[in-house]
Amino acid sequence: MKIPKRLQPLVADGLIDEVLYQLMSGKEATVYAVRCGKEVRCAKVYKEAMKRSFKKAAQYQEGRKVRNTRRARAMEKGSKFGRKQQEEAWQNTEVDALFKLAKADVRVPEPYGCYDGVLLMELVTDDEGEVAPRLNDVSMDAEQAIEDHALMMVYVMRMLCAGLVHGDLSEFNVLVDDYGPVIIDLPQVVDAAANNNAFSMLQRDVRNMNEYYGQYAPELINTRYADEMWALFEAGELTPETQLTGHFEDSGEDANVDSVLEEIKAAFAEEQERIERIKEANEV
Repeated sequence: MKIPKRLQPLVADGLIDEVLYQLMSGKEATVYAVRCGKEVRCAKVYKEAMKRSFKKAAQYQEGRKVRNTRRARAMEKGSKFGRKQQEEAWQNTEVDALFKLAKADVRVPEPYGCYDGVLLMELVTDDEGEVAPRLNDVSMDAEQAIEDHALMMVYVMRMLCAGLVHGDLSEFNVLVDDYGPVIIDLPQVVDAAANNNAFSMLQRDVRNMNEYYGQYAPELINTRYADEMWALFEAGELTPETQLTGHFEDSGEDANVDSVLEEIKAAFAEEQERIERIKEANEV
């Protein structure tokens, strides 16, 4: 196919030998299958901030540290230089998370580096070499759902042990190959200790997994893995070897009515976004 403009510098530098075809195009990025030597890899081309429509981006960026003080000040002021640095930080977040999570034994695509707003990484395929489907496009029996859900909870737990929360985990951000689920799309990953929204995002991530796998094994829907993980995390007792149960006992304190109402509103908004993602997925 004709080489897209954003990929031309990588072809010129010998990082990519051939652009094979477009895999998908979403609100945040366009993804291509590319040949690098003898390997077929994935090239994720991030869209510019003005063309990107990731909602509530400020919530995800809370707590992210910028070591260079000049860059930090520029990003706060919103200058042209600052916006450029903000874009680089957004893109590098996913690369850093992929390397960090791979070391934490979380199944993610292997990253090869980010160049001029293009992330080169492993193309996840099945044993026949076909591109692995998204979880949304996979059906399974109850036994498989329980097995894969348990594995996903282990991955989410290992992410939290590494100090990260995905923040946008759903059936659209998980691929399934012959060895099980692979977590993708991490530019919005949040710092669990530094972001005030981390717990609510963890709850949403786990709820999305519960509801999806719960279609095939209804007993998964009301499990309390997020609350169990977070309580252990806050107490400094969560480790990658922790055996989760999915059970959690509330403290018994009176509920905060305002907080409950806010959670209901947030859940409604999330469901609307979920419906929107399904429509987009069907259009790709």
